[in-house]
Amino acid sequence: MSDVKNDKGFVVKDRRQFDSSGAMREDDESRAGKEQPPREEKAGRKPESKESSIVPEINFSNFILSLGTSVVFHFGDIPDPVTKKAERNLDAAKQSIDIISMLEEKTRGNLDENEKKLMTELLYELRMRYVREKEKG
Repeated sequence: MSDVKNDKGFVVKDRRQFDSSGAMREDDESRAGKEQPPREEKAGRKPESKESSIVPEINFSNFILSLGTSVVFHFGDIPDPVTKKAERNLDAAKQSIDIISMLEEKTRGNLDENEKKLMTELLYELRMRYVREKEKG
């Protein structure tokens, strides 16, 4: 099943690295160390830079910070990546603040000092900002 010529003039190539038994296919052993170009390049799209594709470590603090970033997005500080327009959505901001608050309550007693301080200070700042945004109308 490695190469099959179709009547319509195109070739179907089996690019799977492993066969049905789970062993490395012989024709793939020579390609095993080579990287395939990203799909974006194949489709004619510009690939992301290595800097923008770095994903931060998954931990509780980064998770809380990502929720905080979504609140800032809903305040309209960050433009939508698709529309390039910054839009305020105070209901969504409040919902994200409430989620962080719920997590604070549910994790009480289980956080280290840094996580607890981050959560407390972030909630304070976001709540104060929400009040100011609500007053603006």
